[in-house]
Amino acid sequence: MARTASNMIQLGTTAPCFKLMDTITDHLYTLDEVRGERGTLVMFLCNHCPFVKHVNDEIVHLANDYRPLGFGSVAIMSNDIESYPEDRPEKMKEVAAKHQYSFPYLFDGTQEIAKAYDAACTPDFYLFDDELKLIYRGQMDDSRPGNGIHPSGRDLREAMDAVLNNRKVSDIQKPSIGCNIKWKN
Repeated sequence: MARTASNMIQLGTTAPCFKLMDTITDHLYTLDEVRGERGTLVMFLCNHCPFVKHVNDEIVHLANDYRPLGFGSVAIMSNDIESYPEDRPEKMKEVAAKHQYSFPYLFDGTQEIAKAYDAACTPDFYLFDDELKLIYRGQMDDSRPGNGIHPSGRDLREAMDAVLNNRKVSDIQKPSIGCNIKWKN
């Protein structure tokens, strides 16, 4: 199992726009359509990665907990589906149904959006404020497959709670660790 860390792009970066197909509904979504009035969580996920499988249920809980508080959430899958057919859009739809994703699960077939976000791994998390400025990037929490720590979403939840309580999000942020994005040749 490869261990790749987030690239940790500069805080304050504006969220890159996108228009991608949602594999759950077969509708195109833009960044403006998924953004929340308090903040927006953009996640790079895939179907086969053991790191994503480890946190999938907590991702759903976190998105469901913070949606009514004004946070939008979206997941994007950017892996090369020719080399990794288990990440194909029809499989994405199955994974979304199995875990009851309450947010769009978008397919980035050109990989342009992953490059625009400088995404490096799955899972990779980006939290933007109400002006779509990056305020958090990195890990969801300290849990990893096999380390005995149950997924809690602690790091992401602390950042989202800071927004809700009009506090500055801590600059001390740990990179996410996961499988590398499977880039096309």
